Amino acid sequence: MADPMLASRVTETGRSKRIKLDDGGQHRSVSAENGLASKLANANPLVCAMLTDYYQITMGYAYWKAGKMNDSAVFDLYFRKNPFKGEFTLYAGLEECIRFLATFKFTKRDTEFLKSRMPTYIEQEFFDYLETLDGSQVSLYSQEEGTVVFPKVPLLRVCGPLLLVQLLETPFLTMVNFASLVCTNAMRHRIAVGTDIQLLEFGLRRAQGPDGGLSASRYCYLGGFDATSNVLAGQMFDIPIKGTHAHAFVTSYAKEDADARHAPPLVLKAHTGDAVCENFLKLVLEKSAFIISNSAAWGHSVDPNSGELAAFASYAHAFPDGFLALVDTYNVMKSGLPNFVAVVLALRDLGYHAVGVRLDSGDLAYLSKACRQYFRDVSKHVKDLEWLAATNIVASNDINEETLYSLQNQGHEINTFGVGTHLVTCQAQPALGCVFKLVALNDEPRIKLSEDVEKVNLPGSKDAFRLYGKDGAPLIDLLSNTDEPPPTPGKRILCRHPFIESKRAYVVPAKIEKLHHLFWDRGVVCRALPDLDTLRQRARASVLCQRPDHIRALNPTPYKVSVTEELYSRLHRLWLTNAPVTELS
Repeated sequence: MADPMLASRVTETGRSKRIKLDDGGQHRSVSAENGLASKLANANPLVCAMLTDYYQITMGYAYWKAGKMNDSAVFDLYFRKNPFKGEFTLYAGLEECIRFLATFKFTKRDTEFLKSRMPTYIEQEFFDYLETLDGSQVSLYSQEEGTVVFPKVPLLRVCGPLLLVQLLETPFLTMVNFASLVCTNAMRHRIAVGTDIQLLEFGLRRAQGPDGGLSASRYCYLGGFDATSNVLAGQMFDIPIKGTHAHAFVTSYAKEDADARHAPPLVLKAHTGDAVCENFLKLVLEKSAFIISNSAAWGHSVDPNSGELAAFASYAHAFPDGFLALVDTYNVMKSGLPNFVAVVLALRDLGYHAVGVRLDSGDLAYLSKACRQYFRDVSKHVKDLEWLAATNIVASNDINEETLYSLQNQGHEINTFGVGTHLVTCQAQPALGCVFKLVALNDEPRIKLSEDVEKVNLPGSKDAFRLYGKDGAPLIDLLSNTDEPPPTPGKRILCRHPFIESKRAYVVPAKIEKLHHLFWDRGVVCRALPDLDTLRQRARASVLCQRPDHIRALNPTPYKVSVTEELYSRLHRLWLTNAPVTELS
C-alpha cells in the first residue's frame, strides 16, 4: 500500500513556484502548465528540503533569532583529496542540485513536524519563515558536470541569504559526494580496459539501498559504462539495459526436460522466410549428439549435462536472436561450452546468430582463453561457422579495477566485463569527502583554521581557471579572487602553492579555460543542462585531454592547483589575524 506521507510529499513538492528557466533567452515560469516542471522535477521524491541534518535547522533558528538570516553569504563545495589513490576526479551531481533548488520548499506538514521535535519555546514565526523560503534567492556557480576536477577547486560556489544557503549544505553534499565518487570509479574501470571492451554495471543487488542503486547506475553510465542491469535506471535515465539468465535458470531444468519425447516441442520460426521448426529441442539434441561424437577428434573431452542443455534450448527459444549463455553452472569446458555450441548450431540452421557466453567463476584469464580456443577449433571443423571464433565472451565474478589490470597483464579473451559490488559500493574508498564551507559573509572573507593544514579553507569569493600549455594539455588550475582581473593567454602569471611559500612558478598559458559558470541565478536556470549521453561524451573527452601520467593507476603524477599572489596574500593575512599567538613561560 502506498505511504500517504510520501504521496503527500510528492504532491506538495511538485507544486508550481516562482522559478524560471532561461530557454534561448526567454525566461519561462517552471510550472505544470508549460511542461517545464517535469524537466526540473526531482527524480526522487525523497530529495526535498527535509533531507537535511538536524543541526542545519538549529543553526537556522539561531541565525533567525540573531537577525542574521539575510546576511549575504558565499559557500564553497569542494573536496580535499582525490579518491582511489588517484590524481583526478570526475564531477557529477550538478543537475540534481539544480533540480533540488527548483523544488526547494518547506511544506506545512514539514514545519509541523519540526515544531513537534524542537523545543517548545521556539516561536511560530520561525516556522512561518521557513515556509517562505525557496530557491529564488540563491545564485549557484559551478564547474561543468562530467569534467575532470581537482582538490581545493570549488565544484560549487553558492551565494544567497545565510540561513537559506546553510540549509543547502547537507542535500548538496549528498547529491555530489556519491555521484562524483562512483562516476570516478567507473571511469577508472574504463581506463583500465580501454575503449574496445564493453563494460556492464551489474551492481543493483549489492548497492546501498534502492537510492544508491539508482544513483550508481546513472553515474556509472556517465563515467563510461555501456549499460546497466538496473531496469528502473534504464526507464528513468534512458540507459541501455542488459542481462541474460542466472544459474537458477539452468538448475531449474533437469535430465527429463531434455527428453524430446515428453518435453514441450518448442516451436520456432526461422529468422527469415516462412520456415518453422516444429521441435527446436529435438534439433538441439541432434546437434548435441553431433558435438559429442566429434569432440574427441577436435581435441576436446566433453560430458554435457542434459539439464543444462534443456535450459539453453529453452532460453534460446525465448531469445533466438539474443542468446547468451551462462556456461559455468556445472563445468565450463566439459558441459557448458559443448551445450552452448549445440544450441548455436540449431539456431544457425534457422538463420540466427548467438550472442556469446558468460563466465561467472573460476580463473577468468585461463577460462576465457580456453573458450576462445574451443570456438576456434569448432569453427574450423563446422561449415559456415567462422564467426564463432570471434563470438562474445562476457566475464563477471567480483571484478574490480585491480582485477582488470591483472587480467590485462595475464592476457585474456574477454570482450565484455560485468562489474557490480566493487563498482557501486566503491569498496576501495567509500566516500569522497566533499565539504561545504562559508568563505565570505557580507563581502568579507571568512576562514576556517585547523592544525591540519589541508583543512584550512581558501577564503573569499573565488574564480577558477585552467591553464593549458602549447601541447593542449592542462598545466595547472589557478584560483583567484573574483574581483581580480582574469588571467590572459600568452601573459606570464605567478602561480603559488596556497600553503608552502617556496613553491611557486611562472606560467605562460597558451589557452585559459574559465571553470566556474553561473547555472542558477535567483530562480532562473542560466546554462544548458545536457542529457546523460552528452555528459558521458564530455567525461570521456575531459579525461582524454589530461596528461597520461595524471590519470594512470600506478603512482600518478599530482596535478597542481595554485592561487594568485593576491589570493595567497589574503589567505595568509587572514590566517595570521585569526590564529592565536602562543605565549611561552
